[in-house]
Amino acid sequence: MNAPNITNLNVDFNLSRLERVISGPGKIAELSGELDRRGLKRAVVVTGKTLGKSKLLDSITAAAGSRCASVFKHASQHVPRSVVNELEAEIKRLDADCVISFGGGSPIDTCKVATFAFLPREVIQIAIPTTLSAGEYTHAGGVTDESTRIKSGVSDPRLQPRTVLNDPALTLETPNWLWVSTGMRALDHAIETIYAIRHHPISDTLGSKAIRLLVEHLKPSIETSGAEQLAHRGYCQFAAWFSIFGSMNTRFGISHLLGHQIGPRWNVPHGVTSCITLPHAMRFMADIAPERFGPIAEGFGLPFDPNNPKASALACADRTQKFIAQFDVPHSLKDAGVPRAEIGQIVPAVLHELEKSGVVDRPLTEREVLGLLEVSY
Repeated sequence: MNAPNITNLNVDFNLSRLERVISGPGKIAELSGELDRRGLKRAVVVTGKTLGKSKLLDSITAAAGSRCASVFKHASQHVPRSVVNELEAEIKRLDADCVISFGGGSPIDTCKVATFAFLPREVIQIAIPTTLSAGEYTHAGGVTDESTRIKSGVSDPRLQPRTVLNDPALTLETPNWLWVSTGMRALDHAIETIYAIRHHPISDTLGSKAIRLLVEHLKPSIETSGAEQLAHRGYCQFAAWFSIFGSMNTRFGISHLLGHQIGPRWNVPHGVTSCITLPHAMRFMADIAPERFGPIAEGFGLPFDPNNPKASALACADRTQKFIAQFDVPHSLKDAGVPRAEIGQIVPAVLHELEKSGVVDRPLTEREVLGLLEVSY
């Protein structure tokens, strides 16, 4: 078999400023040493209202000890600009040198967008995730304009959390629907980095492994208990990391771009948007770049025929839809409460982001984007 010409591959790869990933049950105890190692003295713990009421928060503040200068409990879904402004003011008031995000993508992105305002001074983020959304592994963060419900973003390598602390014991209070839907977000990351225009051998490999880990461990991570459940959840956390490892190089695709606009417009969590849009985006990409689906097929344990790649790519989309269908999550825009009459309203924003990001091989028409929304309904 002839090897592909390396000149036809994306072989440049930039690593992030992430320095440590600490993993395992009980590893929250290492937070104190991590703050000491970095010489950080004034940390703001950032979380949302639900975890703000949980006793799990006590384990974070206890581990931070006297270095915990404040607890900010207002992080909210889709990262409203007003909340970011509040956190900026709190960081400035305390002259904080660190933010410790505790929760899912909302507190993590709230920290990124807030600390963006202080550049070039870097306010270090330590991320303690409780979902599988994997925002802790990127240096980009989204923020929503509450007046327009349109989401935009900031991106800078200095926004990357320097340490990620994965303690599966801290995920046990995460509702099953949220854990599963963010697991589907990780699946979306893995698949869309693999068939991305700028895909790379390392992201192909890790994305394929992420798919396999999610297939093997996501369902038992909500159906088992005790040490067995912690083990399954730990593997899911590895899957989230692997799924997004190369994303700042490869970017994602049409499933993510649809989710970026569906989410804030109708208040649908991004994990849920992945449950809805991913299989349809895969079928769309099966027409455009079926030859890139090989690592996806490998992750699902499916055969891949390079002489008939479209059939193999469509089989991957069918397997993805079947995998999602076994979980109690919304499977359509209708299930998510989106009014059918309004779906066309986000088409211009999706097209604008497509043109700006260049993540699909060719421009899409209004009809094609509307068609994807309609089939997702």
